[in-house]
Amino acid sequence: MISMSDIRKIGLVLTAAIIAACSPTDQQKMITVADARVHKAHKVDIGEPGDSPGDMFVFDQPLLDPHGNNIGNNSGICFRTRIGHSLQCQWTLTMNNGSIQVAGREFDQGASDIAIAGGTGEYAGISGYMESVNNGDGTFTQTLHYKIP
Repeated sequence: MISMSDIRKIGLVLTAAIIAACSPTDQQKMITVADARVHKAHKVDIGEPGDSPGDMFVFDQPLLDPHGNNIGNNSGICFRTRIGHSLQCQWTLTMNNGSIQVAGREFDQGASDIAIAGGTGEYAGISGYMESVNNGDGTFTQTLHYKIP
């Protein structure tokens, strides 16, 4: 015969198993550096001369780890949406084990939180966001906060 104590123990074990099975995947973090010092963004001036809405910035730059080692490629496009303030951007971080696509508003100064739109290879099914910070020296620190199912 099963005692009430045994039933409670079974209930606690089942509850712990259900909670563990329903817990989201642990959030991961990756830091990359887009190096625009040598491969600067190419500006396509559209409309009024100078910085104006609709101008495009096309880039294809080395992607580095925090120690300066080349780990891939950072390429994409941004459109000027607000003069002296922000751009609307889409780009891809390409590495040997897959790629991560991001899209969103990047501010001229300070940090920008940009959505992770998807990924390939080891990053298939990725979700989360990337914080991009202009370091003022031609590099951008990109901290990805993500989950992969």
